[in-house]
Amino acid sequence: MKKILMLISISFLGISGCKKGLEAQLPGTLNPTTFPKTEADYQSLVTGIYKLFGSKWTYSDGGITGDLFFGVEFSNIFLNDYPTDGIAYFPEWGGFFDSFSKADFNFMRNLAGRRNHLEKIRFITKITKIIADVNAATVVSADSKVAFEAEARAARGILMYHLLTMYGPVPYIDDPDLIGNSDAEANMKRPDRSTYVARVAEDLQFAATNLVPEPAEYGRFNKGCALTYLMRLYLFEKDWSNAEQTGRELLKMNYQLVDNYSSLFKVATEKNTETIWAISCDPAANGNNNLGNMNAWTFYTYSADYPGNISAPGEPRKGGWASPAGAFTATWYFYDTFDPTDTRRALLIPSYNPINSSGVPTGAVKNRENGLRGPVINKYPDDDPTAFAGNDIPICRYADVLLMMAEAINEQQGPVSEAQGLINQVRNRANLLDLEGADIASTEAFRDAILRERGWELFFEGQRRIDLVRMGKFTQILTAAGKTPQPGTGLFPVPQYMLDWGMEQTPGY
Repeated sequence: MKKILMLISISFLGISGCKKGLEAQLPGTLNPTTFPKTEADYQSLVTGIYKLFGSKWTYSDGGITGDLFFGVEFSNIFLNDYPTDGIAYFPEWGGFFDSFSKADFNFMRNLAGRRNHLEKIRFITKITKIIADVNAATVVSADSKVAFEAEARAARGILMYHLLTMYGPVPYIDDPDLIGNSDAEANMKRPDRSTYVARVAEDLQFAATNLVPEPAEYGRFNKGCALTYLMRLYLFEKDWSNAEQTGRELLKMNYQLVDNYSSLFKVATEKNTETIWAISCDPAANGNNNLGNMNAWTFYTYSADYPGNISAPGEPRKGGWASPAGAFTATWYFYDTFDPTDTRRALLIPSYNPINSSGVPTGAVKNRENGLRGPVINKYPDDDPTAFAGNDIPICRYADVLLMMAEAINEQQGPVSEAQGLINQVRNRANLLDLEGADIASTEAFRDAILRERGWELFFEGQRRIDLVRMGKFTQILTAAGKTPQPGTGLFPVPQYMLDWGMEQTPGY
């Protein structure tokens, strides 16, 4: 039976100041003189850090409502896969679906608080307060203090990494003495990039040093998760030496590729030797904040006439929510880049027999020849007899580590045999031969080969835009796929209301 990490919702008192910028808005009804009072209370306090790292429709925290990094709308898939060469333009629903899918980010200039991930800088302040409270507690053992702080700093590091990949360095408070200081909380000046990156690296390194490889509760941050994010950070900053060093720590752990790629995304085999950290999903969940995490992706990837989702037990299978294609459909451009023998391509469905609104087959066929917009993304197959899927959502995988390691080595030494061996492990699992010839002729050629491999291996896992930005290929690759990115930097603009508070606009806007 799957052990779900049930996240609790806690309100906090004790932070005041201005009502904008870096202030953590944490009103609530708990009395700080009675809670937290025991070590168990402090553990519950720390568990609140997971609020941003689940899969639900939204989160609500201290009067702030927003979207989750790993939920659905405005999630990592929306931010990092939708506006790339892998996902087709989707105009039917308009709004941010239209804009994200054609890689036009200008609409984000006018975002309100809920849809603006920059509001999560308040959560950085909140985590800073939690860390300070834990370390000041007299009822918490020294060992527990370290463990609690490691979880909190993992959350802060992961949060700050994601914001860096979206906007560049953002303002933050990591000094608890500044919480409640009106001037500090109103200071929206961006820090130097080196200062920001050092803060993220220090948090993730502390977490990696003090978290265990396998927590007692499945779903909590672990050592491998912290190291993977630290490696991603170094790679994004082109700090190849530290990326390699971090990767070597991961290579010494007990992770290994599974034999069957598709098994990584199925309910029966979601716990395995390759998945380092995943969002644990419950088929009984439906996005309600009082329930566990949901996996709603088939509602978005299956078209209305695709014989996929089950509306209720015993009813005919029905499709997703969009017509005439799914809200997320792969591009034929991306599909055609696969070698036909690549087993990973099997999770993109190029042809299907549509059903009507009652779930009855129509006898027709939808494929490329008769106007199918693109292959159906079936990364999370409908395995549960419920409306929502129970497939866990992998966030950190060992295959990603191998490809990052190959990149870090190549950027320092060129396509040496070790780097080739790392990428070939991933290719061989997909039924592909080792790289040879032009692909390993130079650092530049091997870099391009790694980018292609990452696209095939990690599609629909929230990595593509970050990869393209890091390698300086965002505009080039999207243009080749028929999209015209606006403005072309691959980063997102700061909305107007935050500019009014004094934050600088993202370069390029």
